[in-house]
Amino acid sequence: MNGYRATPAAHAQLDLEHFLPYRLSVLSNRVSSAIARVYVERFALGVTEWRVMAVLGRYPDLSANEVAQRTAMDKVAVSRAVARLVEAGRLDREIHDDDRRRSVLRLSETGQLIYDEVAPLALGFERRLLDGMDAAERELLFRLLDRLDELEIRAEAEPARD
Repeated sequence: MNGYRATPAAHAQLDLEHFLPYRLSVLSNRVSSAIARVYVERFALGVTEWRVMAVLGRYPDLSANEVAQRTAMDKVAVSRAVARLVEAGRLDREIHDDDRRRSVLRLSETGQLIYDEVAPLALGFERRLLDGMDAAERELLFRLLDRLDELEIRAEAEPARD
């Protein structure tokens, strides 16, 4: 060696506090955790299980894959949650009439009772959360979320550019 030391290349810097995916993820986790306290304590439901129940409470007769698509959750995580919910008697699974390979899910009677108790609590939490915003701010927030959703779908379809 001649005493020469290579200077390491500069590393990319990611300012997480201003990185939208990070900010959305942190906020989502905090809000979900706050709401989850209710259904975890009362019903021993995990976040994934409640999300499955929430989707099926609104859209019954979906397959596990359709639930995964609606929630943007991992198919394996949804499948495990569905299995736990079926085993606990909170979901009913039936074979689809037209396609014997496809099963459809719906809340069982017990699952519906849980949904009917948790959904108003979740809505109440949302109401308290949004109370600090006036109607125009809430409308703008939801318009921006819809727009971000559209833009994310478009960005995901485009090839990565570096």
